[in-house]
Amino acid sequence: MNFLAHLFLSCEREALLVGNFLADFIRNKDVQKFPAEIQEGILLHRQIDHFTDVHPLVLQGVRRMYADHHKYAPVIIDVFYDYFLSQAWHEYSEEPLREFSHRIYEILKRNLELMPPALQKNMLLMIQDDWLMNYGTLSGLEFTFSRMARRVSRPAHLKGVIQSLQKDEDLLAEEFAGFFPDVIKMTQDFCGC
Repeated sequence: MNFLAHLFLSCEREALLVGNFLADFIRNKDVQKFPAEIQEGILLHRQIDHFTDVHPLVLQGVRRMYADHHKYAPVIIDVFYDYFLSQAWHEYSEEPLREFSHRIYEILKRNLELMPPALQKNMLLMIQDDWLMNYGTLSGLEFTFSRMARRVSRPAHLKGVIQSLQKDEDLLAEEFAGFFPDVIKMTQDFCGC
């Protein structure tokens, strides 16, 4: 899953949330440099990724996307799941998404010094462009995938990604709705929250 879901799945614990956010930007050999609860957040992120990567409902969507989007199908599903989480936010949280987003941005800003320089820059762009709110819109998804296309080796495999979402939206939403309670439970069991 992408940023929104990972941040949501951090059990309302600030250090865990920061570690979860940092995880994709930290090499294994550098994990030990962080405080224990940040390390726990990094581990949580990796557990969430593994759980997602092998979940049968997620794999159904990945297989469907593979013909058009090849090796990027799992990443596309991750971003789509933030879109579906945004759409169904009220089912998972009593806190409005806008309030959640602003609270998360404040937490990330407070912990800026823990982040590698490249991530600091991206995090500031994330806040400026309000990525967490924009995952819930098609224009926000287009923006996300256009940024991604500049960084990948085969940007042609990202062409038509919004059309893929629209074509299979009902199936993808159904798969997300079946998967997300499972990952919430896994996270709660992992964190004891």
